[in-house]
Amino acid sequence: MVAALTTDQPSPQTQIEPLVRLESVTVSFDGFKALDINAFSVGESELRVVIGPNGAGKTTLCDVISGKTRVTSGKVFFGGVETTKMRDAAIARMGVGRKFQTPTVFDSLTVFENMELALPNERSVFRNLFGSVTPEQNEAILTVLDRVRLIGDMYTPAKYLSHGQRQWLEISMLIVAHPKLLLIDEPAAGLTDKETELTAELLLELKGRHTIICIEHDMDFVRRLNSRVTVLDNGKVLAEGTLDEVQANEQVVEAYLGR
Repeated sequence: MVAALTTDQPSPQTQIEPLVRLESVTVSFDGFKALDINAFSVGESELRVVIGPNGAGKTTLCDVISGKTRVTSGKVFFGGVETTKMRDAAIARMGVGRKFQTPTVFDSLTVFENMELALPNERSVFRNLFGSVTPEQNEAILTVLDRVRLIGDMYTPAKYLSHGQRQWLEISMLIVAHPKLLLIDEPAAGLTDKETELTAELLLELKGRHTIICIEHDMDFVRRLNSRVTVLDNGKVLAEGTLDEVQANEQVVEAYLGR
């Protein structure tokens, strides 16, 4: 028996809303256009690396996503919600965590005390230092510290940590706050070869639990991450793709990689 032909067409796949989306975004400072992006998006649980020469707009991009900088025109969305005019504190509460290039930890506090301060639910410094964490919070802190190899230093004041350990501590402080998105600025800067390797492993491990946008200059580190790359130049998206693809792009070579 010959099977009957059908004219039914497959139903189109449901469009999945990216976690981060920018539409026709510009940012101008005193007439200088620091950002001019027609479209940029990052999917849920994706690790995206953003590269480009100094002044390309990488930090401004993160500032716009986190709400630190208001756009001159265009729209910004997080989780399908427009955040264009929202304050940075409100965006942070939605699940956006930011790590700057220079670690911002409290030197006089131990690793564990720094982690306590990062716990969610708007805990105050007084409550954290003179109160007590719940068993669940304690377990969450220990789990993260073990993952970043700081469990043996949890009672060490942060001022005695190496630069790499301080980087891991700040990333850990973001993780324990349960953000949906991690904005990480040059995590490999100033690290030893071993610390760089461990930091790449950490970000790859976090990839399945969080969406990550990582700004980086170290191409060896970018290659370790083996993720989609966005190249910015003069505030614009110049290219996107794998590292091999963007390295083969003549415009990218001229603007950045060939310098």
